[in-house]
Amino acid sequence: MKRILFIIILAQFFCTSVWFAGNAVMTEMAVAKDLDDFFLVYLVSAVQFGFIIGTLVFAALSIADRYSPSLVFFFSALLSAFFNGLITFNWISGNSILICRFLTGFFLAGIYPVGMKIAADHFEKGLGKSLGFLVGALVLGTAFPHLIKGLSIKKSWELVLYATSILSILGGLILYLGVKDGPYRKQLGVIQMAAVGNVFRIPALRKSAFGYFGHMWELYTFWTFVPLLLSHKLNSPLYNYPFLSFIIIGSGALACFLSGLLSTRFRVDKIALVAVSVSSVCCLLFPLFYYYASEGLYIAYLIFWGLFVVADSPMFSSLVAANAPPELRGSTLTLVNSIGFLITILSIQMIGQLLNYLPFYFVWTILSIGPAFAVLQLVNRSNKLKL
Repeated sequence: MKRILFIIILAQFFCTSVWFAGNAVMTEMAVAKDLDDFFLVYLVSAVQFGFIIGTLVFAALSIADRYSPSLVFFFSALLSAFFNGLITFNWISGNSILICRFLTGFFLAGIYPVGMKIAADHFEKGLGKSLGFLVGALVLGTAFPHLIKGLSIKKSWELVLYATSILSILGGLILYLGVKDGPYRKQLGVIQMAAVGNVFRIPALRKSAFGYFGHMWELYTFWTFVPLLLSHKLNSPLYNYPFLSFIIIGSGALACFLSGLLSTRFRVDKIALVAVSVSSVCCLLFPLFYYYASEGLYIAYLIFWGLFVVADSPMFSSLVAANAPPELRGSTLTLVNSIGFLITILSIQMIGQLLNYLPFYFVWTILSIGPAFAVLQLVNRSNKLKL
C-alpha cells in the first residue's frame, strides 16, 4: 500500500506542475508575444475557469465514478500536457493562449480531484494522512514552475512549459501502469445528476464543503500574488523572486505532510480549525509586517503564511470524502472542487481590482473573510462530522 500511495503522490506532483506554469512565465511570455497588462489579468484566471468547467462536466457525467479513475487520470494528464506545451508555438498568441490555459485547467479536473478519488478508493482508513501527502504533492507541483524559472532565469521562458508538460505525461503514465482501481471503489452504472446535486442536503457534508469554500477564498489568491507581495516590499534586483516564490508556496507541502501525519492522532476537524485560524490571523497582520518588519522577517512571515494557508486543505478534502456517499465520492469531490475554484476566480479578480483603489497594505486583510467563514463552520456543533 505504501508503494501505491507513493505512486499517487509522485503522479500528482508531476501532473499538477502545469497548473502555475503560465503564471510563472507570464512576464516573459507577455514580452515575447506582445501582450498587454489587461490581457494578463485574464491569463491568471483562465486556467482556474477551465478547471471549474472541467469539474462541472466531470461531475455531471460522473466520469470518475463510471470509468476507471486511473484511466481518466492518464488521458487527462496527456491532454493537459498537450495544451500546456502548445503555448510555446509561435502561431499561438492572444486569445489562443487563453484557450490553451483554459483547456489545461479543464483537463486538470481529471487529475487533482480524480487523484483524491483514487486515494480515497485505496485508503478508507487513514484518509487524512493519505490526502495530506496528496495535497502536499499538489502544492509542490504548483510551486515547481517557479523553481524551474528561478534556476534557469537566463534561459528561454519556453523551458518551463516544456519541462512541466513532460512531467505531466510521465505522471499520467506511472499512475496508469502502477495503480489499479481501489478496493473501496463503487462503480456508478448510470449518470445520476440529481443525486450528485442532492449531496449538499447531507448536513455534515455541507458543513465540510462550506469550510473548504472559505479556505479557497484565501488560498489561490495568496499563491497568485506571492511574486507581487515580494517585489512590492523588497523591490530589489538582488532577490531571486521566482526562487523565493517557490519557497513560500512550496513550504505548504511540508505543512500538508505534517497535517496528514497529525490526522492519525488528532481529529481532522481540529487540525483544520487550528490551521485556518492561524491563516486568518496572517491575513490580518499583513499591514504590520509590511510596514515595520525587516526584509528578512517579512520573507519569514510570508513563508509562515505559506505553511498555514494550505495546511487545512487536505483536512477539508478528507472531511468531504468521508461524509460523501461512497458511490458518489468522486463526483462529490469534483463538484466541491468546482465550486471552490469558482470562489478563487472571484477572489483573485476582486483583489486585483481593489489594488487599484485601496492601499496595498489593506487589500490583503480582506482575504481573512474566507478563513473566518471556515472557522464558523468548524466550531458549529449542530452537525456531527464523520471523520
